[in-house]
This record gives sequence, structure tokens and C-alpha cells, in this order.
Amino acid sequence: MSTITSEIKFLVELDENRVPEKLTWTAQDGGVQLEEAKAMLLSVWDGKAQETLRIDLWTKEMPVDEMKLFFHQTLVAMADTFQRATQDETMADTMRDFCDYFAEKLELTK
Repeated sequence: MSTITSEIKFLVELDENRVPEKLTWTAQDGGVQLEEAKAMLLSVWDGKAQETLRIDLWTKEMPVDEMKLFFHQTLVAMADTFQRATQDETMADTMRDFCDYFAEKLELTK
């Protein structure tokens, strides 16, 4: 049985102080080739240590208002993923309630 692999690449251009200036990503299976992004959040589960490893990056050009929208949309997506992964609709709905509260407090429009 042969294995299929798929690669996702992130390229980070840094300034002299090692602050991200440009983020690009490629996912050939998804038809993405060196697309620019202003921010990224990556979480990886370490099963041995039973902990989450993270990479959180954003460029100097990422405006605060866009960061707020990025976080809101990420939280909503996490609630959806949580429901698909656990089938726990009650907790997913609770997470979505928090997302609504978050959007309200930040005065985000849907």
C-alpha cells in the first residue's frame, strides 16, 4: 500500500529585528501558490507531552481591526471544528454564544 503525502509551506520574510514583514503560503493540493497573508495561527497537538504547540505570526501591516475580525472568524471556525470532531453540539453552541458575545463587545458586523 503506497502512501500519499501533501505539503503545506509557509514562508516568513523577517526584518532586521526578526519581525515578520511578509507571509506567504503554498498548498498545491488546494491550488494555492505563494498567496500572501497578513497573519497565521497554527496549532499542533503533541500527543506525547499532551500539549498544544503553537506558532502565531502577523505582519507589521496587519491592522488591529482586521486582527479582531481574524480572531472572531477563527473562534467561529473552532466551534464548528469542535462540533465535527466531538459531536458535542451543546458545547459547540456554547462556544458560538461566546463568539456572538465577542463580536458584540468588539462591535464587529457579521
